[in-house]
Amino acid sequence: MIVRWVTGFLDTPSRDAEPFWLAVTGSSLSPRRGPGGAFATLLPADGDAYLRVQVVGDPPARAHLDLHVDDAASAAAEVTGLGAQVTFSEPGLVVLRSPAGIAFCLVDGEGEQSVPAVGAFGSVVDQLALDIPVALYEREVAFWAAVTGWQRRASDLPEFSFLQPAGPMPVRLLLQRVGGSAAGVHLDFACGDVDAEAARHVALGAQVVRRVPGDWTTLRDPAGREYCVTGRSPFGR
Repeated sequence: MIVRWVTGFLDTPSRDAEPFWLAVTGSSLSPRRGPGGAFATLLPADGDAYLRVQVVGDPPARAHLDLHVDDAASAAAEVTGLGAQVTFSEPGLVVLRSPAGIAFCLVDGEGEQSVPAVGAFGSVVDQLALDIPVALYEREVAFWAAVTGWQRRASDLPEFSFLQPAGPMPVRLLLQRVGGSAAGVHLDFACGDVDAEAARHVALGAQVVRRVPGDWTTLRDPAGREYCVTGRSPFGR
């Protein structure tokens, strides 16, 4: 199994937060598709899309990731052998949960390979953060390393590590130790000025949750979903 591309999905009980995400990412919305128009893609100014929205039937607002592969059904057989559980499948799509309970999908790829450039705002979503309870961390990191085949890299901070692809990819994975028992996914922006970028998001409707001066600011979008703005050079651009 080879991961050809990664998509970040914003799962929300309504469409109300979509204008916010279009504004902060500088993207446009594709035609809606799926039952009731539940799905749409955030189209970047250039390159292949890697962010999508989905209207889901239950709160809270959250995120998940799709791994694009050559054949979803064959890949699912490999991934379940590593400890994942299948929750739904149809041709070209398999929905699973990791050993820690992180929701993700395997989907048949469509030839995506062009990584979008950093947009006009000087910021870009370039990281999907997997929030992993401390007690489950090492097993979960080993699972995702095996699934992706990506190299694990240490961070300057002990609570973080990365899985970084060797070839072109719109995002890398940040593996974050968290308290509590619930695992999940959130999106991270990279930018050159955290305070200015966070202020731009707040002006568009976000709320600041906490600040780590010089490193990152955690915000909450209009649907209540947390994400981060981080001060660093974007990955893969």
